[in-house]
Amino acid sequence: MVIVEPDNSALAALAPGSALAGITPIGPVQPDCALAAARLAGNADLGGLQLRLQPGISGAASCYPAGGRPSLVQYSSGGRLITLLGTGAPLTNEALDRLGNAALALSLLGTSPRIVWLVPAPAIVAGAGPAGGQESVTSLLPLGARLVTLQLCIAVVLAALWRARRLGPLVPEQLPVVVRASETVEGHARLYQSRRARGRAAAALRTAMLRRVMPAVGLAHGAHPDAITAALVARSGLSPARIEMMLSGPAPSNDAALVTLVDDLDALEREVRAQ
Repeated sequence: MVIVEPDNSALAALAPGSALAGITPIGPVQPDCALAAARLAGNADLGGLQLRLQPGISGAASCYPAGGRPSLVQYSSGGRLITLLGTGAPLTNEALDRLGNAALALSLLGTSPRIVWLVPAPAIVAGAGPAGGQESVTSLLPLGARLVTLQLCIAVVLAALWRARRLGPLVPEQLPVVVRASETVEGHARLYQSRRARGRAAAALRTAMLRRVMPAVGLAHGAHPDAITAALVARSGLSPARIEMMLSGPAPSNDAALVTLVDDLDALEREVRAQ
């Protein structure tokens, strides 16, 4: 087990019999010990945390002394080989090609075909507030970015007010073109004729006739068809079957039948209004 840059709690739990003795700068240090991995690596970037072992631990190797105390210690405890490193500099990509760092790392970590890395979780989780809750997105923005965003919002509002139409009463405007009602009717008729939409034309004529005559017979819009038929029969003298054929019969099969229907509806409307 290799423990890199441990603190006192990690040493107490994982490496009994060892403790921290101080801190020294990290730099090239000679191994100055008989440990095979250290002698093979030679000069390496060590230092950092200074380590010490309690008296009574036999067979321990203390290497790379920096500031008078070792920064690499290896000993056996509880049937497990424990290696303490005062710094992780030799294991980083930045320093791996310097001095004997790569050789030291391979010698310490390559004794087993399987390596398991245990990395402690950081004390402060990114995105968590001081009370453990989630911070808002705006709180993560720097003050300068928030001020610039506020200024841009104010500029957009001012530009919208400048470009918007001034509020005030409605002003009537003259229509550019006046279209007579007869031209509108003729236009619709030509459209119906071009599409041979006799059924749609007949439905429009029937609806328009009923809209004009229903107030004359005392009925409101949406009255039941039977009530409409009875009222028109009473005013016109025509049979109920004839009235129903005129109001809800099948669509005309040709233009002549459509013209006949129009004549019948006009005659019915005149008769009802004359009563």
